Amino acid sequence: MELFIPPILLLFAIAFYLLSSIKVLAEYERGVVFRLGRLLETSKGPGLIFVFAPFDRMVRVSLRTVVLDVPPQDVITRDNVTVSVNAVVYFRVINAIKAVVEVENYLYATSQLAQTTLRSVLGEYELDDLLANREQLNDRLQSILDKHTDPWGIKVSMVEVKTVDLPQELQRAMSKQAEAEREKRAKFIHAQGELQASHMLLEAAENIAKEPTAIQLRYLQTLTEIGVEKNTTIVFPLPIDLISAFGKMTKTASKGTIEENKKNPSQESNPKPDERKALTEGDMSSLYEEKEQTPQKQQK
Repeated sequence: MELFIPPILLLFAIAFYLLSSIKVLAEYERGVVFRLGRLLETSKGPGLIFVFAPFDRMVRVSLRTVVLDVPPQDVITRDNVTVSVNAVVYFRVINAIKAVVEVENYLYATSQLAQTTLRSVLGEYELDDLLANREQLNDRLQSILDKHTDPWGIKVSMVEVKTVDLPQELQRAMSKQAEAEREKRAKFIHAQGELQASHMLLEAAENIAKEPTAIQLRYLQTLTEIGVEKNTTIVFPLPIDLISAFGKMTKTASKGTIEENKKNPSQESNPKPDERKALTEGDMSSLYEEKEQTPQKQQK
């Protein structure tokens, strides 16, 4: 008995096969086709393509930029400081065939390469360079990753170090150092201000010395500033010339007493040499008499 297949059913099966073979690729996608296990020379897409299963097998590859977040890595810097650093990598596929054929999973491979490169490169720098020269580190990381991922058909466009977590003890030490630096700058600025103020005061004193009435005007201005607010302060104005005259009088009086003492020295305070000798001889004779009387009293 022969098997009879209606032509309509056969046409329907062929149409269904052709419809299932149609694939649509977006503008940012490419299709890498393997026909009977062998790679076709060029990738397919974008647009409408035919993949004849089971002879053909297609792998979709996106050409958009991928943002890869590198997890925090414990890095020991050149000056033996342990820090935790994380980064972000921007890359995209520029050759879909290499991204499929040369590496099993280009996303995982790029992630692992970024982690190891981050640890090895940052370990060559000191902590101060790691915090200050961030742009130089980013450029070096980008060049190293781009060089190693180029055989995979991947272009690393940018690498950015996001955060650098420092230990708590080191953060406290750095804050103390920054505070000391700020205090140093504040004292230096204050000293400069005092120096400039002294120069200005010197110029003001020289100008006032040329016109003595200027100090009186300044004195009156000070009185007006004091009397602006309602207070119980009583200000008694005293001319400065009177104080200076009183000082001159005390100096002249003290000089006069010193000169009189030099002209008329007192006799009681400075006895003559003969009187000194008489006193000393009388004292010696009295001492001898007392010594002679003491043994006599002991014999009685």
